[in-house]
Amino acid sequence: MIKQQQLCVLGSTGSIGVSTLDVVARHPERYGIFALTAHSQVEKLAAQCAQFRPQVAVVGTASAAEQLTALLKQSNLPGIQVHYGPQALCEVASANECDSVMAAIVGAAGLPASLAAARAGKKVLLANKEALVMSGDLFIDAIKRSGAALLPIDSEHNAIFQCLPHNYDGRPQQHGIHKILLTASGGPFLHRDIDSLTHVTPEEAIAHPNWVMGRKISIDSASMMNKGLEVIEAHWLFATPAEQIEVVIHPQSVVHSMVSYNDGSVLAQLGNPDMRTPIAYGLAYPERIASGVAPLDILKIGHLNFEAPDFKRFPCLALAYAALQTGLSAPTILNASNEIAVQAFLDGKIGFRMIDQIIARTLERLPASPVHDLDSILACDQEARVIASALIAA
Repeated sequence: MIKQQQLCVLGSTGSIGVSTLDVVARHPERYGIFALTAHSQVEKLAAQCAQFRPQVAVVGTASAAEQLTALLKQSNLPGIQVHYGPQALCEVASANECDSVMAAIVGAAGLPASLAAARAGKKVLLANKEALVMSGDLFIDAIKRSGAALLPIDSEHNAIFQCLPHNYDGRPQQHGIHKILLTASGGPFLHRDIDSLTHVTPEEAIAHPNWVMGRKISIDSASMMNKGLEVIEAHWLFATPAEQIEVVIHPQSVVHSMVSYNDGSVLAQLGNPDMRTPIAYGLAYPERIASGVAPLDILKIGHLNFEAPDFKRFPCLALAYAALQTGLSAPTILNASNEIAVQAFLDGKIGFRMIDQIIARTLERLPASPVHDLDSILACDQEARVIASALIAA
């Protein structure tokens, strides 16, 4: 009989969280829900609580906790504990009752709880790329020290993980790896006139041609900062230097990534663009379970295209490579200033082509420095946000 795995889903009301619960619902004998968390989507979280009956639910604020408590009482679910705040996220992610943690909180806000899960030796299903971007050394060290399992959920990194040898130990040269090929769709502006990008609206930038994602990650995909962050994440996940990580534009989003080997072989993972595939792989690894995703019909696809990225069109990708090469706190500064700039664009305060300029100026004004612990990382993150906000206000 299979022991039921108890999950904590950090960010359960977001797109990754919803997809995770969809997979979980297909395998009730395998998975139970220990905790669900959301920042402010209280009604959606209450509905999830009614379906999955977690022991604990965590929200962002005291007022949200009051609202959730009232909704759960109305639904006759008074037994679910309700907590709020960042510390409560860390507590559920590291709780003894929890076996696996889906780390799907978007942005820097997800780092402390993801790190808490790593330190507690959990099976960490990492969908929060910012955790590794900001704290790569610290995070990987926590995984090694605790004996935690780290399984990448981003479709690209999950694809790379599937294409690597099962005994891969973080030494690419010893395994004959020539290069990691990280695919990118190119987003909605791949062939749009570059001069016209100054005037695009948030609605245009959010309209991704292949994936259904949250607003922030959709903007990152349009600017290709999302791919830049994934380059940094791949560096830490697979112990691979920047020069061995190549971004390849692949508009169909069918080949999710590839690994090139010294013998001339290139292994690729293909599938329909649906996050339930990497989620199911991470949940059940090393087994494979039904995800609800239809098998890929390669004949229907017909053709696959690949091209090199244009760094003039996608300066955010160049900024990410540069930050990885610089190291120290540069990736933290990159991520923080991007989050501020993207929100300003969504709020109509700056144009789309100002996003990369705000990031570049923040990196110029805040020199990269050593970061040794979570406090120094968060302090650097906050300082970068203040500088980026001041640049936007000016």
